[in-house]
Amino acid sequence: MSSTMAYAAPFARGESEAAARARLEAIARLLDSRWRVPGTGIRFGADAALNLLPGLGALVSKGVSAYLILEARRLGVPAGTLLRMIGNVGLDALIGAVPLAGWVGDVFFRANNRNMALLRAHLDRRR
Repeated sequence: MSSTMAYAAPFARGESEAAARARLEAIARLLDSRWRVPGTGIRFGADAALNLLPGLGALVSKGVSAYLILEARRLGVPAGTLLRMIGNVGLDALIGAVPLAGWVGDVFFRANNRNMALLRAHLDRRR
């Protein structure tokens, strides 16, 4: 048994894989693309809004991003994909560290939506 599969525990909350997927999708959308700037196609989420708060905002948003990665691990995502997910969040954190330009980067580099695409691909392949 691979080390990744050792963490693919049954759904402790009595939650199905589909319910877990829907919950994680909703969190990713909230963080990356929940609201639209009126009159444009530009979407942003709580990640960009939280990063306007120095220090604490970035910590909270990256903490929720880390939670998504931990849940992906629990769902049996392989180590290589988990590393890509960590890289997405790390790059998002680096972009967000640059004042003003970092906020714009958060709007256009949506690490959580990218990570959910990786998780969806894994779960779809597993079926």
